[in-house]
Amino acid sequence: MKKAFVGMSGGVDSSVAALLLMEQYQVIGTTMKLFHSADICHESAKTCCAITDVEDARRVCNRLGIDHHVLNYTEQFRREVMDRFAASYAKGETPNPCIDCNQFVKFPELLRRAEQLGFDYIATGHYARIRWDAATGRYQLLRGKDRSKDQSYVLYAMTQGELAKTLLPLGDKTKEDIRAIALAHDLVTADKPDSQDICFVPDGDYGAFLTEKMGLVAPPGDILDQSGKVLGRHTGAIRYTIGQRRGLGVAAPAPLYVTGKDMIRNTVTVGDQAALLRDRFTVRAPNWIAIEAIAEPIQVTVMARYRDRETEATLYPLESGGVEVRMKEPKRAVSPGQAAVFYQGDIVVGGGVIDC
Repeated sequence: MKKAFVGMSGGVDSSVAALLLMEQYQVIGTTMKLFHSADICHESAKTCCAITDVEDARRVCNRLGIDHHVLNYTEQFRREVMDRFAASYAKGETPNPCIDCNQFVKFPELLRRAEQLGFDYIATGHYARIRWDAATGRYQLLRGKDRSKDQSYVLYAMTQGELAKTLLPLGDKTKEDIRAIALAHDLVTADKPDSQDICFVPDGDYGAFLTEKMGLVAPPGDILDQSGKVLGRHTGAIRYTIGQRRGLGVAAPAPLYVTGKDMIRNTVTVGDQAALLRDRFTVRAPNWIAIEAIAEPIQVTVMARYRDRETEATLYPLESGGVEVRMKEPKRAVSPGQAAVFYQGDIVVGGGVIDC
């Protein structure tokens, strides 16, 4: 019987993933310790990787009768996720650390350890699907059946080597299916709420985390309108995100939104809804899954943030190796640092980081 090394976060999804795989594989559960309590402002029951999650994962493994291991990846997580997060904000970007975690820590490190221990596959509780496409000779990443829970967006950076060795047993199931299976097997995680916030910023206060835990300086500066006129003062540019409306502290006859940040000049620019609309942007360091690369324009749909509304677009290759995305309809609040993921139907063509 082949062996599966299952990443278990302590939530219901990964618990059921381990349960389902036991029908065909020899399964061992593993929980990755990603940070120390001192690295965050405080813990929350609604984030993954909290202290209680390790115990929940262990209790599930005990219930299933499988071994459970805890692996320490705090140094890698600090370097590859938290430091990247801070550096991106310092440049005026809005990063997605969950993608960095999957790309630089979870999948490569789980696979490395699994291969060291002689396992055939790694597995997670993500809602997405993997299949082999004989026509192209490539593994494909597809959306999960439950579109409301689909997580293919945060997996766009997976490599062909990782896809070949990864099992995603929840891909063809709905969240309701998973809850029912967990209840039927009396798993302690059956009613556990889904994680909602970034694990190392459980209260959502990115500004406090960046200044208190990562040492970023956030001096006050000017808030400008579209013409460059000073409207007020901000409390630190890293505390503002593109599209933000609340907390600007600027009186105006119509709603204003953050439309841009200049970290060198330390300014935040605001404007109306129309100023947020863009019909094109560039993407750096694309990772291609369904294809080797693009040499000519191709038609796709694009998501510019998690749970974003898809927009029809054409991708144009750039000499830099990046991609220009030209959309059929303007999209609101496209933010540098976020991921743009490209689809053709349910298939993930690829994706990359929004550059400008």
